[in-house]
Amino acid sequence: MSLPPIWRQFLYETGEISRFTGRFFSQGFKPRYEITELLRQCFIIGYKSLPLIGLTGFIMGLVLTMQIRPSLISYGAESQLPAMVGIAIVREIGPVITALIFAGKIGSSIGAELGSMKVTEQIDAMEVSGTNPFKYLVVTRVMASTLMLPVLVILGNAISLYGSYLGVNIRGVTSFDLFFKQVFDALSFKDFVPAFIKSYFFGFAVGMVGCFKGF
Repeated sequence: MSLPPIWRQFLYETGEISRFTGRFFSQGFKPRYEITELLRQCFIIGYKSLPLIGLTGFIMGLVLTMQIRPSLISYGAESQLPAMVGIAIVREIGPVITALIFAGKIGSSIGAELGSMKVTEQIDAMEVSGTNPFKYLVVTRVMASTLMLPVLVILGNAISLYGSYLGVNIRGVTSFDLFFKQVFDALSFKDFVPAFIKSYFFGFAVGMVGCFKGF
């Protein structure tokens, strides 16, 4: 009994991306290192993504605060709003939403850029000229996305918490110091570390899939 075509395609794609990932680990940490291209990709992937990540984080914090507040008021727990929003953003919502926005912007742009280079035979020209296109194009982009997404998550969380602070003050008055004191009193080291670590895996997955689809 043969497998349906959709399952054959799924298994084929899984094998190909596994082989592609293995090639990254076998070549990515060997000299020659493309430091200049890596820094350029960090600037493009990280710095140029900050406005979109910041805007999304600000809106997320503001809307989340305004949606949760009526429910807390009905239970007489409005004072717990900063702590609840802080835990929700830092633990789960911040890393996941930031990674989704990052995937939509960076993953698609990497795939489109490398795909256009493949179609126009620029990658073949690099091989002919003696340059390793995999190290120059794939390794630098995957490493840049892996390194930059955790930084964007931290900045996005900070901007999101500031948006939450403004949301709290739309219908009340809470000082900046009091709001963030309540947020950080509710958070612990174990809340921050898992979210920070998994953002590396999110960044690696986005860069790897984007490069695989384009390359």
